[in-house]
Amino acid sequence: MHPELAPFLAPPDPATLPLPPAAHPADGVRLLRGVPYAVRDGSRPLELDLWLPDAPAAGPPPVILFVHGGAWRTGLRDDLGPRFRAWRPGPFARLAQAGFAVACPDYRLSGEAVFPAPLDDLTEALAWLRVRATDLGVDAERTVAWGESAGGHLAALLALTTAPAALRGCVVWYGPTDLTAAPPDTPEAALLGAAAVDAPERARAASPLARVAPGAPPFLILHGAEDTVIPLAQGEALASALRAVGAETGFRAVPGADHLWIGAAEHDVEGCFTASLDFVRSRTR
Repeated sequence: MHPELAPFLAPPDPATLPLPPAAHPADGVRLLRGVPYAVRDGSRPLELDLWLPDAPAAGPPPVILFVHGGAWRTGLRDDLGPRFRAWRPGPFARLAQAGFAVACPDYRLSGEAVFPAPLDDLTEALAWLRVRATDLGVDAERTVAWGESAGGHLAALLALTTAPAALRGCVVWYGPTDLTAAPPDTPEAALLGAAAVDAPERARAASPLARVAPGAPPFLILHGAEDTVIPLAQGEALASALRAVGAETGFRAVPGADHLWIGAAEHDVEGCFTASLDFVRSRTR
């Protein structure tokens, strides 16, 4: 191979790629869809969508890094869950209208790579936002992670493993917090690449409950009181552990709610969204 070809055959650097043209899916909202944030040899490019206020009120907006659910094996990066799919405007447009940038990244699923691959991807997405903050017109120093289900698990891990002050806070909706007893043939085991008993160190590293330490950022944890997929006790345990190390922690059991807020009254679903937005607002002032 001619040496002059080498730079052109190398993977492109997402820090320097041009940004896509913006769409305008709702009043006062710009959307950059499918922005590459990681390009690895031998893997698909990882992309994110970025929802932005069309005209920020006062300076660059703070950032919500939203992590989708789907049992670590499926899911769409722009999906907050089935109870929000009929909202018009949608939840991310509403967050942008409220003055926030919302970054919704892909991450490698369990059929592609095992833990810690998805956590590594989200760590890279956070770093990319900081590198490109000026280009994007956002304040990445004021970022809160927010995830639902498997995404809540990953958001919690991100908040507990990044450098201090990398995140201003974390919102967890019905996320798994302890994978140390994951049996075979479960989504948890697929994430780990083995049953927990066969990979105890990896299971512990993948458990937010085991990563709690002094200096953890503030958390808001919302969990369905009737969750039949991820027991309420998992959310309670994380909240208790966080409080034990002095982290500011809010916890709410949502009455009548199964996983994904199924069964919850509409006003309670709206209340979860509003409480989460209020938490983000309080942490990014």
